[in-house]
Amino acid sequence: MNFSKKNHKLQPVNMYNMSKKYIIIALLLSSALATSQTSAGEYVIKNISINTEYADFGTSYFGNDSIVFSSPRSKRSIVKNIWLPNSQPYLDLYIGSIENNGEIAGKHKVKGNVNTKFHEATVAFTKDKKTVYFTSNNYYHNEVKNDTTGVLRLQLFKASVQKDGEWTDIKKLPFNNDEYSTGHPALSEDGKKLYFVSDRPGSFGKTDIYVVDLKEDGTYGEPKNLGAPVNTKGKEMFPFIDGDIIYFSSDRENGLGGLDIYACKMYNTTISKPLNLGVPINSPNDDFAFIKKQDKGYFSSNRKEGVGDDDIYSFLRNKPLEIECTQEISGLVKNKETQENLAGVEIKLLDKEGNIVKTVVSDENGLYRFTVKCNTAYKITGDKIDFQDDNASITTINDIVEKPIEVALALAPEIVENKINIENIYFDLDKWNIRPDAAAELDKLVQIMKDHPELNVEAGSHTDSRATEAYNNRLSKRRAKATVKYIVSKGIDAKRITAKGYGETQLTNGCTDDVECTDEQHQMNRRTEFVIVSDKKEDDTK
Repeated sequence: MNFSKKNHKLQPVNMYNMSKKYIIIALLLSSALATSQTSAGEYVIKNISINTEYADFGTSYFGNDSIVFSSPRSKRSIVKNIWLPNSQPYLDLYIGSIENNGEIAGKHKVKGNVNTKFHEATVAFTKDKKTVYFTSNNYYHNEVKNDTTGVLRLQLFKASVQKDGEWTDIKKLPFNNDEYSTGHPALSEDGKKLYFVSDRPGSFGKTDIYVVDLKEDGTYGEPKNLGAPVNTKGKEMFPFIDGDIIYFSSDRENGLGGLDIYACKMYNTTISKPLNLGVPINSPNDDFAFIKKQDKGYFSSNRKEGVGDDDIYSFLRNKPLEIECTQEISGLVKNKETQENLAGVEIKLLDKEGNIVKTVVSDENGLYRFTVKCNTAYKITGDKIDFQDDNASITTINDIVEKPIEVALALAPEIVENKINIENIYFDLDKWNIRPDAAAELDKLVQIMKDHPELNVEAGSHTDSRATEAYNNRLSKRRAKATVKYIVSKGIDAKRITAKGYGETQLTNGCTDDVECTDEQHQMNRRTEFVIVSDKKEDDTK
């Protein structure tokens, strides 16, 4: 296969007409699109002095103080070991120490029989620094293995790292295949998963990121495609894992140039939408091989202002990367009585304090949708003229969900037979003052009566069974009178509203005398209901 920075095509070719960009960048390995980016002011970058006129790229941490990278560094063999497609030496692995200013010092070739006459690049070390995974051409035990079309593919290798830094006991990983490339290793924080890049059958695009379990007995699980939204029809490569964040490079649509660096947050079963790291990390050219520790790190780029073909850049991040976890809430709004879909319903999303977060209107099919934060409590309300409001509460989980969370609403017509379908209003124990939640419902009744001047309404107030019948009768009359007073204060003629006190005679549940009930159950009886009457009845609260 071939990854060319000029034509961006992936195709089988023999090893001597492979494009430079596939081997040097892609070699080494070679729903919804991400458009969000970080701010340019969040990073300070520097082209470090180790860069040459050749390709220097693909850094990887070896502990806290050292770094391994790829470079066609050997000047003595530069004539002998030239790679014909770009007239540069083959790539070898080098190691150097990290200085406080981000420079790499004391560089020298990795010890051991790891560097061959072909390409080596991109590595990943275990935390104990005893094991390393790396990418190399399919050359093992002095034997070249091309695929059936003559292409020398890339393979993943594993080696032991000795105390003196020598790499020994080099082995090919069992899920390599001579017919496709496998490379770009990255390890999870706990060392139990190995991420890599491949163009194997079943890929979404030209190169995809895969993951495989590393078992305690030293064997490997079955490689799994990481899937969308990480992988696309294009090229994804150079993964790096930082806790639950995966950084990678991609040439997907809506990027800044060739390869851009993206970040996603990984949850238990899903992955967040990719975030483009933006300028200055990304450029109109290829940007790749991003690694970091805390607020410092490195990436590689072939941007125009560089020193050589591909350069290594250090960076300092001024503030932590924030990848917001979001979910989708959607639902269908219906007429509660007819079950028909309701268009034009105003749907509000409120936070737990009752503040409006977003407002949308149901479409012609009665559908609505919100994008919301994970692990957050919300209330959703639906409102439409001549209909009773409906609402629902939901708390999202701390994870991405593959499908929208469905929250249906059903709005009943405001007037059904002789009852007005607004919520009953409730009172505190032994109180008759109008609470804020009751005032909100009474305001709806006021609007209905203004819209329908022919209506006369009875406000029937009730108590729970606690206290004597005589006391409850007096209390219910006070509640009915307070209700009428509030409605009249809003501009409704007092002749159109009647107050009626029912005491404890119409309990809505079994919470009668000598029955043990919770306060919430008693609360359901402390209410005022509204009924349409044909004409003005006598007020019994006077």
